[in-house]
Amino acid sequence: MQKKSIIWGIILIILLSFVGFTAGAVNTTTSSSSSADPTSLVYVTSVSMDPEVFFPYEEGTVTITLANKGDTAIGLENPQILSKNVHITSDDAWNTVTYIGPGTEATYTIPITVVPPEGTYYPLFSLGTKTGLSIHYPITVKIDSTDLEALISGEPDTFALSTKETVNLTLINPRSGALDDILISACGSGLEVSPSQKYISYLGGQSSTVIPFSVTARQDSSLTFNISYRNGDSKHAVDLVIPVTIGADKTAAVPIVNNIAQTQKGSYYDLTGDITNAGITDANGLVVTTGSPAQGTGTYPEYVIGSLASDDSSSFEVTFTTTDLSSVPLVITWKNEDGDDYKVTKVLNLNSASGSASSAAGTGSGTASGSSTVQAGGPGGAPPGMGGPSGSTSLFSSSKGNGISSFYPVIAAGIIVVIGIVLWTKRKWLSAKLKKK
Repeated sequence: MQKKSIIWGIILIILLSFVGFTAGAVNTTTSSSSSADPTSLVYVTSVSMDPEVFFPYEEGTVTITLANKGDTAIGLENPQILSKNVHITSDDAWNTVTYIGPGTEATYTIPITVVPPEGTYYPLFSLGTKTGLSIHYPITVKIDSTDLEALISGEPDTFALSTKETVNLTLINPRSGALDDILISACGSGLEVSPSQKYISYLGGQSSTVIPFSVTARQDSSLTFNISYRNGDSKHAVDLVIPVTIGADKTAAVPIVNNIAQTQKGSYYDLTGDITNAGITDANGLVVTTGSPAQGTGTYPEYVIGSLASDDSSSFEVTFTTTDLSSVPLVITWKNEDGDDYKVTKVLNLNSASGSASSAAGTGSGTASGSSTVQAGGPGGAPPGMGGPSGSTSLFSSSKGNGISSFYPVIAAGIIVVIGIVLWTKRKWLSAKLKKK
């Protein structure tokens, strides 16, 4: 009997020990589970700003995404941004509780406005939960009043009349955030601008772009660039104005005429000479002819030289009729590489060269017999180098002492010398005749 009591006692002790161990294990598990709040498994995965950088007092949005990595749905409520420089403009959309399920995400897009001073701020995003705990996360907000910059990076000193010139507009975004929907409108009185508008969808932070414009000026004017753009949903604008002054085209071809020679062939005259391009660019489709009152006729009423490169030269020949050799317009026309028309008129005095084959330099001496006018599509757009400062020039002159009349003294002296020689050789014969008388 005593042995049975001992055996049952041992069995009872073993059972009690097993029950105590199991209960301890259960209590440990329960305690561990209760100490891990499901809210701790909800965290912020991304934050974005629109715009990336705010102007002072500008409105925009901040978008915050959270993920739930736990296995329990969590109720989220009352999102806040805690900062004296960043204010939520409307929280009506978040008055209700939003539940984020296990393994899912929740996104808050919160409208905000910012107030100066400028700088970088770190407001605190705060979000309450139904469990009573809160989620906190610092975000970054930048405020900068720096505007888009516009400048001219390339333009001519002066604009040749009715000639296409290139103006390069450079846009610089000095901000750390991108700018969108940039629209450039170019205009000016008496100006033809191409393109008149230019659209740029995106200009990244701290970057720039160059936009070329073709400008044809028909008068002195001002070229205005109106530039609008968006920073987020907010619209901004800047303007740039540059003067447009009509002047000589410094890059144009400059035809120089020299070695003029004129001969008469029956009822018309034949004029030959050389043309040198002293300009910077080529003269394309160069044609030489005469203007009124002279009229082209005969073999070469117009002489086509074609393309004349810079620093190159070519000869020409024109035939014409006229009743006044003292005023013969020599007309030279050509085009530049853009197809713009240029025209030079040299008024020649050919009296002293009439009936001869003599030649003279294109800048000959003597009194000017006419004017040399230059135009690029109209008056005033002349390339330099044709004529003197006042626009007058002379290739030939009929002033006293020029032509055959300048040899009269020499001829008279020759005649006197010949008479003297004859009298000297016949002196004895003449003496004998005089003695007989």
